[in-house]
Amino acid sequence: MEPLFFPHNSHFWFETLRSFGHIAYGGADFGEVVVTTERITAGDHDSWHDEWLATADRVADEGRTALAGGHRVSARDAFLRASNYYRNAEFFLHGDAADPRIRHAYDASVRCFRQAAALFTPVIEPVEIPYEDTVLPGYLYRADDSGAARPTVVMFNGFDGTAEEMHFGAAAAAAERGYHVLSFDGPGQPGTRHHQGLLFRHDWENVVGPVLDYVLARPETDPGRIALLGNSMGGLLAPRAAAFDHRLAAVIALDGVYDLGDLAARFLSLDRAEAEQRLRADHSPEFEAAVEAAMAASPMTRWVADQGRYVMGGDTSRELLATLLGYHLRDGIAEKITCPTLVCSAADDVFFKGQPELLHEHLTCPKTLLEFTAGQGADAHCQAGAQRLAFARIYDWLDDVMAENA
Repeated sequence: MEPLFFPHNSHFWFETLRSFGHIAYGGADFGEVVVTTERITAGDHDSWHDEWLATADRVADEGRTALAGGHRVSARDAFLRASNYYRNAEFFLHGDAADPRIRHAYDASVRCFRQAAALFTPVIEPVEIPYEDTVLPGYLYRADDSGAARPTVVMFNGFDGTAEEMHFGAAAAAAERGYHVLSFDGPGQPGTRHHQGLLFRHDWENVVGPVLDYVLARPETDPGRIALLGNSMGGLLAPRAAAFDHRLAAVIALDGVYDLGDLAARFLSLDRAEAEQRLRADHSPEFEAAVEAAMAASPMTRWVADQGRYVMGGDTSRELLATLLGYHLRDGIAEKITCPTLVCSAADDVFFKGQPELLHEHLTCPKTLLEFTAGQGADAHCQAGAQRLAFARIYDWLDDVMAENA
């Protein structure tokens, strides 16, 4: 899809498309995205923050006014959009972890989402999931108030998204089809990173395990029909969890990812074996400088470095790339998955192009590769901008899998 805005900055354009896509489930309004985008200076992270924050503040204020007047639907809709706009505002600021604007906008995003959540029928319930010596924040969506046990979709976001954003990016679509939903933020994701300082871990089965314990203890869960959906980098983490935890009836990788080490190698213009050898060897100032130069070669790779250090740790880009080597489904991990697995693929994925096909190739379980194209308007990463089409196809597949397990 050709950029409608920011033609010379693919990352600003993708993040704009991301909000256009969220219109489908109430996370934005077309005119609000357009007028906000028109005020932003391309490539200027402060401008991006300031304009999205201004829009978020205005829309949140409209939500509060509507609620005070007893207009619950109008208030709910405004709070949903404001939540997404606040999320947008702090998106590019993570190069400086101490920037107070991060916490301000993030907390406002969560607050607005929870105000909206209380206005749904049934209400979307904030939950805390026991995890090690702390909790993981999440949301429980009930398909109805009957208390009947139903199929449940457990889901989480990826490298940079929030549990709140998952409302627009899979949860609402599942709930309206009669699924219960449990969305959550794991270590490294915003709900744990901003307030608890937790960083990502590659062994995601140790995150999903406690979440499945939690959801299986709930009476509304059908224990034989639990699906796991991972969005973006979650398209690696969800299959990773499924390889080691066989309580799942289905896995959805949206989109599929096989090996982040391949991306580290691509940043360095090396093959994977050489990249691993160089990154794991004792460092040299010359190589360190070369890595920093490679990661600073474009605005998008520079953002990847900033965001990666923020959520994965490491003081340098070289340390970040070395960390990425541990995030993979190689060495027989993908082959351990036993449940039916859906791997989504976008034709022009700016982040993970080619990765879904690698994952699908290595699966030995019942598997489906679901391809999305430019002709469908669905060729962007995670089908940004084509949510209604994408979730129709994804959940039709899941409906069929769950029917077989009924």
